[in-house]
Order: sequence, then C-alpha cells, then structure tokens
Amino acid sequence: KYALAVGGADTHRHDLSSMIMLKDNHIWACGGDIARAVCAAKAAGGFSIKVEVECQSEAEAVEAIRAGADVVMLDNFAPGEELSSAVQRLKGRFGGGPAGVDGEEKREFLIEVSGGLTEENVKGFVVEGVDVISTSSIHQGVKHVDFSLKVVH
Repeated sequence: KYALAVGGADTHRHDLSSMIMLKDNHIWACGGDIARAVCAAKAAGGFSIKVEVECQSEAEAVEAIRAGADVVMLDNFAPGEELSSAVQRLKGRFGGGPAGVDGEEKREFLIEVSGGLTEENVKGFVVEGVDVISTSSIHQGVKHVDFSLKVVH
C-alpha cells in the first residue's frame, strides 16, 4: 500500500478498520437484506466510519443508497453504455434537487466501479458520475524486477 501511495494511487482502504465494506457474504449473513446489513454496519462502526456496499445490480445499489450507504460499488458492470446509464439513473434518482426523481429523498453517496478493470479497458469505465475507479490489477499480477546489489571491493 505504501508503494501505491508513493506512486500516486489512492489506496482503497489502509486497513480493515478504515472503512466497512459489505460484500455478498455479509449481505447473506443478514438474510440477504442490504438495509439490515448497512444498519448493522453503521451501528458497529459508529458515526465516523464510512460504509460501502458491493452491488451486483442497479436494484441492489438503490437498496444500498436508500439504506444510507456512503459508497456503492458497482461490481462487474459492463463498461460503456450499460454502466453510464446505471450511473446517470442513480445520480438522477437520488441527487437531483431536494427530492430527487420519483419523490426519492436526496442522498449523499459516492459511486465506485470495480471488477474486471485493466489498463487496457479502463477507458470504458471513465463515465460521468463515477466518483471512484478501483482495480487490483496495479498490484496483483505485476511482474517483479529481479535485481541484486553487489558491493565492489
């Protein structure tokens, strides 16, 4: 993580106590109820810890936002139009004006995209409304440099 920070990347979390990230197993442990999982996470983390929910669909993202998630991670969404449309609908639904669209309460949240991002395809994930693009490809599977230091005597 230090090398990533020095290289200019913003690390997702410094450690597990930096933010609560609810993945599918956490949701399943709460009976599949995203709102229940977010509520439990906020109760455990207190007011100062952000809660992120990994979402496999736009419907899950809506549920997470309604429950008060600080960050919704759109995981494995197809880059391009599918992703762009989903992001615009979410931002429009919860971010426009005092009551959003369809009477939804205005919410403050970030949208993160993740899953399958590489240096080659990242351009398709750079769409208006996306706040965070995350990938593990910059630290997993990176070829190491084999070198040694010889002392000349």
